[in-house]
Amino acid sequence: MTPGPSARTLETRLTCADDRILGVLPALREALSGSGPALALSDKVPQSHLEPTQRPDPAPPGVLDLVEEPVPLLGPDDDPADPTAVSVRTSGSTGVPKRVLLSASALFASASATHDRLGGGGQWLLALPAQHVAGLQVLVRSLVAGTTPGVMDLGGGFTPEGFAGATARLRGRRLYTSLVPTQITRILDDPAATRALCRYDAVLVGGSAVGETLLARAAQAGARLVTTYGMSETAGGCVYDGVPLDGVGIALDEGTGRIRISGPTLARGYLGAPFRDGVFVTADHGSWADGRLRVHGRLDAMIISGGVNIAPGPVEDVLQRLPGVAEAVVVGVPDPEWGQRVGAALVLTPGAQAPTLAEVRARVTHELSARSAPRQLTVLEHLPLRGPGKPDRAAITTILSGTPVPGSPEGN
Repeated sequence: MTPGPSARTLETRLTCADDRILGVLPALREALSGSGPALALSDKVPQSHLEPTQRPDPAPPGVLDLVEEPVPLLGPDDDPADPTAVSVRTSGSTGVPKRVLLSASALFASASATHDRLGGGGQWLLALPAQHVAGLQVLVRSLVAGTTPGVMDLGGGFTPEGFAGATARLRGRRLYTSLVPTQITRILDDPAATRALCRYDAVLVGGSAVGETLLARAAQAGARLVTTYGMSETAGGCVYDGVPLDGVGIALDEGTGRIRISGPTLARGYLGAPFRDGVFVTADHGSWADGRLRVHGRLDAMIISGGVNIAPGPVEDVLQRLPGVAEAVVVGVPDPEWGQRVGAALVLTPGAQAPTLAEVRARVTHELSARSAPRQLTVLEHLPLRGPGKPDRAAITTILSGTPVPGSPEGN
């Protein structure tokens, strides 16, 4: 008996934080065509930004070095007619990270729909880690557009100066990039980086909610931001400025508003666990307003205070409209009397004066309700982040848990 074809494999390769990441493009092209193994990029990033004398001995391996044993793609994990091209790990915010399997057709559909929405292909700047879906999609879109992406060196972290320098090296007729809100905030605090931001025909912003104040600051500066909503399971952003990309279906559960997503950008599933019925049931809830999707946050981030459910999203929207507030995150802090109390962490624009807790409570009470008003407030220089740039709500909760509460004995 003639043996059947061997299963394709998923191979995890080391990524890096500088322009050596361009070395992954041939392997990515082969993965998309099915002529090579499916590709995953490791989050074990070498300190490639260090001088040779500062680097660990031995020097860190290169971007294409295999760092895990290949994993066979069996049964529904692959399809010869539509090969699994890429695996992306979820952030693991609610448990153990999972491997999301993205088919070539899902990635192509996402890239094509993105370019259609933005007005055509162009040159992209990679300013996010390539192991996360938003960064990886910059590489995929570049392959689809037939352009070579620019790469910002993130080895020493994101800086406005580095962003301005990377942008200055771009030569495309149309320029695009993808960023997270914290990066936008830092860019707008730097005049040279702000001028660089305004060179882009579109700047996709995702990873977490974008406040109205930040959008207004960017628009006033002349930057063209496009807010996105999506996740690894949808090949990245699939809703732009509240409007689903062509072919993407959005349905909301009655009562809870839980968001369900369908369409050509949907992942094949998790490794060993394919999605059923062509629908991804998210942990987020939302609503429609004037034909646009408004995402209110994760259902499992709901704060239960005194038996009342409080969604952080609408409270954050109010706080981000306060003068001088650049970013705001609202979490539930354990409370012996209320079960949870509403706590807020703010990041201010340069030179701004922090609002008082009384001012914050008055504004939220007026626009939402007294139950939604924060009982605790802290101002941070920067929000703690996880993954590609999402606020680390667990870390913020820990910070607020260790901060005295106004009105308590230790807070007086």
